[in-house]
Amino acid sequence: MNIALVGYGKMGRLIEKTALARGHAIVAVIDPFIDPSIGPFAEGTGGRVIGRSVAEIGEGMGTVHAAIEFSSPASAVGNIKALLAAGIPVVTGTTGWYDQLPDVEAAVKAAKGSLIWSSNYSIGVRLFLKIAAFAANAACPYEEYDIAGYESHHNKKADSPSGTAKTLVEKVLAAQTRKTKAVYDKLDRPPAQDELHFASLRTGSDPGTHTLFFDSDADTIEITHRARNREGFASGAVRAAEWLAGSGLPRRGLFTLDDML
Repeated sequence: MNIALVGYGKMGRLIEKTALARGHAIVAVIDPFIDPSIGPFAEGTGGRVIGRSVAEIGEGMGTVHAAIEFSSPASAVGNIKALLAAGIPVVTGTTGWYDQLPDVEAAVKAAKGSLIWSSNYSIGVRLFLKIAAFAANAACPYEEYDIAGYESHHNKKADSPSGTAKTLVEKVLAAQTRKTKAVYDKLDRPPAQDELHFASLRTGSDPGTHTLFFDSDADTIEITHRARNREGFASGAVRAAEWLAGSGLPRRGLFTLDDML
């Protein structure tokens, strides 16, 4: 499969390595900060078109079977729309733009396009989310157990809280009835009984830690997913591209990782 990478930071480079190991070709790299003169990035992969935007590459996108988009919240929606307009199936792992999801869904329908989005492509994270929702439902009848959580990421991460944290909180809120709203900001007051407080920490090189607490006077239950590296994220993103477009006839519509699993 011919893949375009939209965003060539740490994740983009790791996705490139993973895709090549799975027998795919990287035929285009798009990043607004890239130097087009540096040429191919991986030994033995041959040439590929380099550009700062989808429009800049233009006809060079004609051989692309799928694009994997890991850019920034400010540019993600523009990237997705440009790729859909070009008829290219899109896998996006960028977070921080989900308030514009209805607009993106309309763009997918208008283009009769293909898009899969997820706040996290790790299979382990999907299992963690299912376990957390089950635990929240099981703890709901026992009011002595308050619910809260936190997430930690490296100090280069642009958004806070993480997309995975928001997904986790959404699933917990849906699985029980005692907590009805999330609070992500610093609290200078006691939280209301129906508020789920979820904090964020940015430090060092942590690839991602998410913890959910069920706390009572007698004891504490903790559920944690701790990523050791970003390889699981990259592998899941490439597998999502294979699922979305690898058969030669891309699946049409708007999907999440749950659809793929």
